Amino acid sequence: QVQLVESGGGLAQAGGSLRLSCAASGRTFSRNAMGWFRQAPGKEREFVAAIDWNVVRTYYADSVKGRFTISGDTAKNMVNLQMNSLKPEDTAVYYCAASGRIFTEAFVTRNVEYDYWGQGTQVTVSS
Repeated sequence: QVQLVESGGGLAQAGGSLRLSCAASGRTFSRNAMGWFRQAPGKEREFVAAIDWNVVRTYYADSVKGRFTISGDTAKNMVNLQMNSLKPEDTAVYYCAASGRIFTEAFVTRNVEYDYWGQGTQVTVSS
C-alpha cells in the first residue's frame, strides 16, 4: 500500500519560512514525478512545485518562483518544499503528490495526472 505522509506545516508570519517534507512508502518514485499542490478555502487545488526524477528537472508555479524550492532524495523516497518569504496568500492546505508512471513535462502541473496523495498539512501565514 502506497502512503505519502507530509510534515512541517504550521503557522508563520509574513516574510518567514517553513519547510515541508513528504515521505513515501510502499513503492519507489525514483523515476517519477513528485510534487506539491495546495488548496485554499473556497478555491481549487493548484500546482505549487514538482520535481521530475526521470529528467531531474524542477517546476514551479509563477506565484512561488524565487521563493519556494523543491528538493528530494530518491534513495529516501522523500521530497521537500522550502518556503521562504511567505505571504498571507500562501495560506492553504499543502498536499504531497506522486505519479505512478513516467509522464511528459506537459503533465507535471496537472493534479489529475498524479496517482498518490498525502493527507495534507496546513500552512497559515499571518500578516
